[in-house]
Amino acid sequence: MSTIETTDDLPDIQVIDIRSGDRSTPFEHRVVPVSQTTKAIKALEKGQPGVQLTADAILRIAYSAVEPDLLADLRPELRRVETGWLTVINYRAYTLMLSPAVENDRLLDQVLYAADPNTAAQQRVLSMPAAHETKAALVYTDPMDALLEAVDRAAHKVRMQNKQEVGRRIVERPLMAVPVAFLDPGRHPAEDLGLVDGNSRWGSCTALVPVPTGVIGAKDEERPPLLPSYLMSLPLADRRSFVREVIKKAYRDIKAAPGTSKVARAKRDKAARLLNAMTVPVEVVIGYTDDEPGMGMGMGMQRFPAAVRSLLMRMNIGVKEFAPASKNSVTAEETVTALFDEGQLGDNAQAVKDVLLGRVDITDPMKTIGLSALRDLRFAFIAQQLTRREPRLNAIAAAKLDKRGFYVSGRSGLVVELGLRAYSAFLGEGIKPVRTALEAGGGCLWQDLVNHEWTVENIDNDQAVDDLLQRAENGDIPAKLLLGVLAMVALVTSGNLLAAGGSAEQIVGHRVMRSGIGAVIKEVLGKEEGPQVLADAIKRIRGNERPRWWAEGRLVERDDWKGSEFNAHLRFAALHGFNPEDGPNGLSGTAREGRALTDFQASLTMASNHLDHLIELRKENGTTDHLSWETVEASDKQLRRMSRTLDRISEEE
Repeated sequence: MSTIETTDDLPDIQVIDIRSGDRSTPFEHRVVPVSQTTKAIKALEKGQPGVQLTADAILRIAYSAVEPDLLADLRPELRRVETGWLTVINYRAYTLMLSPAVENDRLLDQVLYAADPNTAAQQRVLSMPAAHETKAALVYTDPMDALLEAVDRAAHKVRMQNKQEVGRRIVERPLMAVPVAFLDPGRHPAEDLGLVDGNSRWGSCTALVPVPTGVIGAKDEERPPLLPSYLMSLPLADRRSFVREVIKKAYRDIKAAPGTSKVARAKRDKAARLLNAMTVPVEVVIGYTDDEPGMGMGMGMQRFPAAVRSLLMRMNIGVKEFAPASKNSVTAEETVTALFDEGQLGDNAQAVKDVLLGRVDITDPMKTIGLSALRDLRFAFIAQQLTRREPRLNAIAAAKLDKRGFYVSGRSGLVVELGLRAYSAFLGEGIKPVRTALEAGGGCLWQDLVNHEWTVENIDNDQAVDDLLQRAENGDIPAKLLLGVLAMVALVTSGNLLAAGGSAEQIVGHRVMRSGIGAVIKEVLGKEEGPQVLADAIKRIRGNERPRWWAEGRLVERDDWKGSEFNAHLRFAALHGFNPEDGPNGLSGTAREGRALTDFQASLTMASNHLDHLIELRKENGTTDHLSWETVEASDKQLRRMSRTLDRISEEE
């Protein structure tokens, strides 16, 4: 009979010796006197090449070090990023002397944005940090209360969503930090050391530390875990004193619990876990050298925030990678910021940037670029901006994606994440299936959006939609593309165009198109009745009504249809058209033959598209090796057999 190991079977948790030098004496955590940080401070103040620190940042680095004497002999290292070189130092720091990221990039697909008018002011994601004029620091412009609320929310989320096992062992994987400054600190310190990677490790370590008694008025045993806002409110010297008191109390708890009883062991283990979590290895960015130091206004630090973020994205390949949505979100912001920095966003660059990022109220920026602040118009504008074929846009975006080119599938992911920011509060949890629908099967874009130049007009009322439809039906390609994008956004966000469900064929009694959203819209636009159905959908969904369907030569209401039913019929129409005489049921034998030929030809088109995608990926990846015959033999023979069969039932060429 097997036995289950319990915590009683495990040895006591030991306080781990973290010293780097002589270990002949017994180890005990000890926050050294401030006087022992003088040597480190002077070394950092000397201004070695590549070191660009504010006076406060120098103090914070020296005060945070477990062994500050070692900082005097540290040699800065260089980290290559896309826009230049970051200068960094590595040392072991006290966990509580660091603060987590004000906003965790890993959570960017889950937060609420100001682009959505449904977002309350206190819930909005913050402005992106700016660069300090001369120093390696991220500058936050939002009010301090908003920053503290955001940092507490982010810390709570990582503690819940990505718990780390800390305490039995010390943290061994480095966290990454950068000096940060606050333009509107109020009564709080104006600077800090903030993490850009390692938030989950920090959150799990500090979850072991209860808030001090008296802070919230609770009894000792009821105290919740420490929140970063408390640490960030402390002056630097007081924060260091708090670290000392936490360590001293942990040792008092160990000494006050002798013996082998379960209660005594539990108390000692708790204190030992806390002591092992009180320090972390940290890599701190202390300088930045731009490849183009004279760009913009001549400030070499202008691209520092993008450089830090670029390094972060390439670091997250270990314990838990960024989810694709959050990775696309960060990449999209990096791309927009780089385009702005290089003057690639046109005459109203700041307004365009604000509209694309969606971190501020977009009413005025949309007006500046000539558009009403409608969600679908903003989504269309983002799609238009990121499907331009301008060489610099393609080069910047390809570099951010680590790809050889900026292909439709890559563009689609960035458009989705930026576009959905106007729906972040409006859809709530319903944003997940919408994101899935927009990203599945090749994404929400189609090649024509890249092949043709098109613009976003202020289509903000029914008459404007009708005029756009008229031009689209008269062969105006840009009008047809804009009509398709607006309809796609309306249908997807209203739940009427979704990823292909398993029951779609059962709903319509026939095969449906199972490609991505973009491919479906492209095919529907090509049907005679398609533009009318899509234009009507824009108007009705904007008016909170169900979209109508084409039947018996006109648009009719289908009040009994759910979103999945409209989705299935639209996917059916993408393959077979809207004509009810050619519907899925009650066809004659001749009509069924015709339908079978149409299905066959449509499947060939899809197969050809898949082959083109394969060729595109081979080019993107630089693949030159031939596929093995064993890999392609079955497909090759099937194609040959199909060709022979088709020849038998076809006229001579």
